[in-house]
Amino acid sequence: MKNIGWVAICAPILFACSEQPSQEPTAPSAVSDSADSKIAAESAVSKVDVLSEIEAGKDYHSFANPSEVRVTHLDLDLTADFETSTLSGSATLTVERSAPNFNAVVLDTRALNITSVTVDGDAVPFDMGDTDPELGTPLSVELPEGADKLTIAYSTSPEASGVQWLTPAQTAGKQHPFLFTQAQAMHARSFIPLQDSPQVRVTYTATIHTPEALLAVMSASNDPTTARDGEYSFTMPQPVPSYLIALAIGDLKFKPMGERTGVYAEPSMLDAAAKEFEDTEAMLEVTEKTYGPYQWDRYDLLILPPSFPFGGMENPRLSFITPTVIAGDKSLVSLIAHELAHSWSGNTVTNATWRDLWLNEGFTTYLTYRIMEMIYGHDRFKKEAVLGYQDLQNDIQALNEEDEILAIDLRGRNPDDVFSNIPYEKGALFLREIENKIGRENFDAFLMQYFEDFAFKSITTDTFLAYLDETLLVQYPDKLSKARIQKWVFEPGIPEGAPVPESDAFDKIDTTRKAWLAGEVEAANIDTEQWTVHEWLYFLNNMPKELSAEQLAALDAAFSLTTTQNNEIAHSWLMIAVANEYKPAYDRLYEYLVNIGRNKLVKPLYRSLSATPEGKAFAKRAFEEAKPGYHPLTIRANEGFVE
Repeated sequence: MKNIGWVAICAPILFACSEQPSQEPTAPSAVSDSADSKIAAESAVSKVDVLSEIEAGKDYHSFANPSEVRVTHLDLDLTADFETSTLSGSATLTVERSAPNFNAVVLDTRALNITSVTVDGDAVPFDMGDTDPELGTPLSVELPEGADKLTIAYSTSPEASGVQWLTPAQTAGKQHPFLFTQAQAMHARSFIPLQDSPQVRVTYTATIHTPEALLAVMSASNDPTTARDGEYSFTMPQPVPSYLIALAIGDLKFKPMGERTGVYAEPSMLDAAAKEFEDTEAMLEVTEKTYGPYQWDRYDLLILPPSFPFGGMENPRLSFITPTVIAGDKSLVSLIAHELAHSWSGNTVTNATWRDLWLNEGFTTYLTYRIMEMIYGHDRFKKEAVLGYQDLQNDIQALNEEDEILAIDLRGRNPDDVFSNIPYEKGALFLREIENKIGRENFDAFLMQYFEDFAFKSITTDTFLAYLDETLLVQYPDKLSKARIQKWVFEPGIPEGAPVPESDAFDKIDTTRKAWLAGEVEAANIDTEQWTVHEWLYFLNNMPKELSAEQLAALDAAFSLTTTQNNEIAHSWLMIAVANEYKPAYDRLYEYLVNIGRNKLVKPLYRSLSATPEGKAFAKRAFEEAKPGYHPLTIRANEGFVE
């Protein structure tokens, strides 16, 4: 979303959709051109040969047969039952055949109770195949000749991997239950029978039935003025991949932030969220100006309860956002820029398979930096780029070489398990190198044309590289090299000579940290008045692994780090506290683990705690209390640390 355990899909420390767990902080290291590095680079040649065996465009994580019969439209009619924690109703699928004699459609399901399949009201036979523990169960239906629609009556399991049911006590308002879905990477099949592959795009309509006190919203057309009556209708006219179908139900209110932007949240969080993210409309406008028109009508945000396992999810028209980025000072709003940027890179132009995820996340991370620079200035851009580069270096130090490749081989692996900062930060760095070589204005023009040429299509790495061959490599033969591009995409690590982000502001932080560590200045005398979250993260994340109890107490007394309300700063401080067994922070650590379900923030803490018997016992107590409110993906990510 890396350590080789579970990881979700999406981004670096300050922004993300589904996201990767941060590696334990280490000092940044330069990319070396030592003999060892050269040997590693030479060995990567064989990896390119292995990767060439992958069938481009083949989705190894779906049973579906879209090359024969493809689903093009979905009509949902579902009832949410909070007593049984199930969604039940029907999905009507419209299909297109690539040849008249193709009558069997194969769909993806996971733990669905299929009660009937009908065509024009008549039952037709269906077959549930063998269940794969990761992929679920294929559903095969033999269609009558000429039929182009089938209706599946079904219900979900209470343990559906893509649905979380929250009790009132697990919400901000404490009065009503809450439901939200999370379909990326391959969890849509746990609440809808469909062709659960990013290469299959569908339009859809939905009718959702809920308790009358609650409001339903979807990644579709939402009417902020709709009556709260227990029945809600939605339309998504643009074709989207299945992982972008999303539903939430709760005690939600709406507040506009601009002509095309607004925020949905529980009432107690609404005003704070609207104030924090009030620049969203400006972000939308500058992105349109630079990269072409926004093609999804409205762009709204949904603030989820703290159990949401990711920073954000780029569901079209309605990004799902963690409340942990409401810091009160807009210091973490790069996450909003990231999810907005997906409206161009990821939602409009989509990876065709999970091997091609970098086409979503690398482009989106690059756009995020550009949006933040346009709205908040060059200095902030430079600081965030340095932090992102350090995240990338930390992952490269921790990962196996085969997981450092942009076009990663995911055959036989769960896509939830292996993503890292590679598709995000390495992908963005690759694009930044192209920008540096051909000039920003030229690269912006290229991206605008790219988004137009592939609008509402799902493409592979091979398709993108062929597009480069026909465009930039023809236009700038003296500046770009096909061999260099192949190195970026198919070899591990960061190519020698890649751009290295720098920030003068961080040079000063290095000097301050060194002076404090040397005892030349007391913590209480460090001038932090002009520091932003970026300075604090850089200051803390680059501390030596071992600090004395006296040093930690001095920092805590001077800056109240244990009680900081900025969740990113708190994470960095608590990582230091765990590494040094700084017990005055452990009450806050326990509270943090119990009340936050965002995996990027909690997983590194569980991992670090599990290194000692005492720490593991502490982690187990926190995990058992938090588990009822954790998302299934967060449970899966962390349960191994407390066993």
